[in-house]
Amino acid sequence: MEHQTFRATIGGKEVTIETGRYAQAANGTCIVTCGETVLLCTAVMSSSPRPGMGFFPLMVDYEEKMYAAGRIKGSRFIKREGRPTDEAVLVSRFIDRAIRPLFDERIKNDVQVMITALAFDGENDPDILGLIGASCALHMSDIPWNGPIGAIRVSQLDGDWVLNPTYEQREKTAFDLDLAGTPEKVVMIEARAKEVAEDLMQQAFEKGMTELAPAIKLIEEVRAAVGKEKKDVLAPKNDEAKAAMDHKAQVEEQAKAFAGPAFEKRCLENPIKSKKDLAAAKEELKAQLVAHLESQGLEADDIAIGVDVLYHLTQDVASKLILDHGKRIDGRELTEIRPLISEAGVLPRVHGSGHFMRGATETLSVCTLGAPGDEQTLDGMETVGQKRYLHHYNFPPFSVGEAKPLRSAGRREIGHGALAEKALEPVLPAKEDFPYTIRVVSETLSSNGSSSMAATCASTLTLMDAGVPISAPVAGIAMGLASDGERWKVLTDLQDIEDGKGGMDFKITGSRAGVTAIQMDTKTDGLTIEIIRQALSQSHDARMQVLDSIESAIEAPRSELSENAPRIMTLEINPDKIRDVIGPGGKMINEIIEKTGVESIDIEQTGLVYITAPNKETGNAAYEWVHNLTREVQVGETFEGPVERVMDFGAFVNILPGKDGMVHISELAPWRVGKVEDIVKMGDVVHVKVIEIDSMGRINLSMKQAEGNEYTEEMKAKAQAAPPPRSGGPGGKRPPRPRGPRKPRP
Repeated sequence: MEHQTFRATIGGKEVTIETGRYAQAANGTCIVTCGETVLLCTAVMSSSPRPGMGFFPLMVDYEEKMYAAGRIKGSRFIKREGRPTDEAVLVSRFIDRAIRPLFDERIKNDVQVMITALAFDGENDPDILGLIGASCALHMSDIPWNGPIGAIRVSQLDGDWVLNPTYEQREKTAFDLDLAGTPEKVVMIEARAKEVAEDLMQQAFEKGMTELAPAIKLIEEVRAAVGKEKKDVLAPKNDEAKAAMDHKAQVEEQAKAFAGPAFEKRCLENPIKSKKDLAAAKEELKAQLVAHLESQGLEADDIAIGVDVLYHLTQDVASKLILDHGKRIDGRELTEIRPLISEAGVLPRVHGSGHFMRGATETLSVCTLGAPGDEQTLDGMETVGQKRYLHHYNFPPFSVGEAKPLRSAGRREIGHGALAEKALEPVLPAKEDFPYTIRVVSETLSSNGSSSMAATCASTLTLMDAGVPISAPVAGIAMGLASDGERWKVLTDLQDIEDGKGGMDFKITGSRAGVTAIQMDTKTDGLTIEIIRQALSQSHDARMQVLDSIESAIEAPRSELSENAPRIMTLEINPDKIRDVIGPGGKMINEIIEKTGVESIDIEQTGLVYITAPNKETGNAAYEWVHNLTREVQVGETFEGPVERVMDFGAFVNILPGKDGMVHISELAPWRVGKVEDIVKMGDVVHVKVIEIDSMGRINLSMKQAEGNEYTEEMKAKAQAAPPPRSGGPGGKRPPRPRGPRKPRP
């Protein structure tokens, strides 16, 4: 293929797409560049369907390469890129959720879309560019896909719209709204916001949708120049295959003709209130269908084909009930939320716990507070640094009544955890005000729709129970959709069976003040701006109801931390004194930790010290130690300390850790002292007052000017009977040394 370059201005920046350069074995391949961020985007489809595959096997992988950012992985032992970072997983999901709805789910050929970061300039985020590149690679290929789509990030800074903002700008913007789709319909939404009003979010949607056109026009130019003819992978290869396909379709239609009306009648007469009732109703329907097909003379293989339609059929009936009758399968109104249960402080020993239940969706969240040193270290291509708030979401198989092997967290778990984490970030206290590392783990106990929103609500409960001073409670709700291409209705509080063809899962989180996060997936060819407006408006009322439930359990963060939580004390020291606290090879800091019993002492380069202790007493001991190690002594201060050395001219007293001062013999007592040992000995604990700090920083002390020292008549008599001291040391002159005869110079 001839090397060609195509250009367009997208979001105020030039984006180029190159074809015919790399990876020509792929069905579709292109290079996408913006600034100095360069991505290789490829799309590949297997030549034949995978036998026995019951779903469309799409794989989307975003590959971070450390060389793209000019870095080598930080681990001492593993330098090769291995398991993708959470950030890479989230970008993979971001692109997957945008392109998946535009495939025909009947396709059983493996399709893999890969986006590889070849260069990263630290300014232009690869996620939006990667989605544009994936759309281009698929559209120019022979893979059947109903694209193209564009992608844009919309933000607002100081009241002005900003498109595809830089990382630096995003730290200051009120929100980030990521859209994928066309100017008419949106297929994927991702947003983070700082309690932004729904009206402003709606304006952002309208602005973003108009900005999708340039990317689509660019991709169409690429296809017009180098695009391939699309394959028809669903067409039968011969007459025999066509006959089998036609026969299967006839059996499916026969099964739907019986089961559809039967299930619809069942739901209208007796709404299905629970997941358990739904499972029983499906089994009853299955038995009726099998009996009906047997009565029609169908064989076992054909009966199995008929039974296979039930999964999607029940979802279709649920949508039909809403559109035709305005009724949901469980009898609820379209805007009605299932029964809510909110509880705080349900577990002993832990630092905080919260239990949230909405219908059959149930989550238990637990909060753990740790030292600043417990922060997660980020070592990715885009992100390097520390992370102090962590939300981990678990979805065990028992939550949906299944028995499956336990594995590490998958993409779904990482994505749901990140969504709840993003929802609560805007209300968390600053590190300066609350220096703890915060980890929340959400355990999904039961699921029947939108467990990620239940995790958000349970996280709010556990954070407040733990005493984390969040600025406002945050709740989440999932909005659904019933549509048939012409009619549509938005549903409040989506449940599993309502998330079928023609539906959406529109998750919105926020406080009473505004939205904090949005995530939307759809099983349609996209949402119009009218649907988005309705979802935003309807979700606001629902969110207020959920917040009422949360606040009925706990109105505000607890004023005191759990007695089991560590205590963190902070103090600020002169950065030049950090080495005094650490000591050679960490000797001093380890001694402080060992002798006081604190858990850790963390020091930042700015001189901010965090002391994490199991209780207040040990924390105070370490605090005083560090404070005394680093503070400046002032003239006039008094101290109590042991005598460390005794000299002819005075005694050295330890007044602070690692800091001594000298009491001249003339300052030992309120009378003349002939011999230092007559007043003090090694190890004696005495009271001293700082009377001078000389130009070299040496500290001169006085015992006689300090209160608290005991003097006896015996000490006075003994001291006055002693011969006068030899002159020397500070305050006196040494006598001349005796000299022998000088040797003649050679």
